[in-house]
Amino acid sequence: MRSALPWPVRWLVLAVVLGFCAAVALWAFEFGRSIAGLEAGSREELVRLRAEVAQLREQAQQQQTVANTAQSILTAERTTSEVLKGQLRQLEAENRALREDLGFFEKLIPSARGEGLAIRSLQAERLADGQLRWQVLVMQPQRNAPEFNGRIELQLQGVLEGQPWSHTVPAQALQLRQYRRLEGLQALPAGAVVKTVTARVLDGTAVRSTQTTALD
Repeated sequence: MRSALPWPVRWLVLAVVLGFCAAVALWAFEFGRSIAGLEAGSREELVRLRAEVAQLREQAQQQQTVANTAQSILTAERTTSEVLKGQLRQLEAENRALREDLGFFEKLIPSARGEGLAIRSLQAERLADGQLRWQVLVMQPQRNAPEFNGRIELQLQGVLEGQPWSHTVPAQALQLRQYRRLEGLQALPAGAVVKTVTARVLDGTAVRSTQTTALD
């Protein structure tokens, strides 16, 4: 059966349909281009963000390296400081020892009187642990002095529990030709306060020399 629409109307309808299809196609094309543009922009933004992240990581690594270096320098300085403190303490100890040796050798100088065997120095001090430290220097300053064989004896005097107190330290053998230095520690009774220390050089029963020192 033939259509009732005349040919001119058919052509008009066909033209309208084709125009509508063309408009839809153009809209789809433009919409696709806009989407493609957004994707391209997103990719560029992603690339930029990744570059910034990489740069921040590099800066963080550099700062960490600087911090590690500073910590190493600080540790080295602390170590050096401790070493220097140890060396200073050692030098101070050596200095004290040198002063003691200097005082000791000064006492070795013969006296103008040319005296014979004598106690040239007696030193004593109380220690915090309840002991007494003593040191004695005995000399024969003359040349070609005969060898001496005798004993040295110490006597302590002071106060114990409010009463006078004395104690004789057992004698030690003493042998010398020019000089001899003796030293030792003596335990004290609890509460004993030593006031004076007396050293005696004995030749048999004879006393050859004696010296007394007072404690502060």
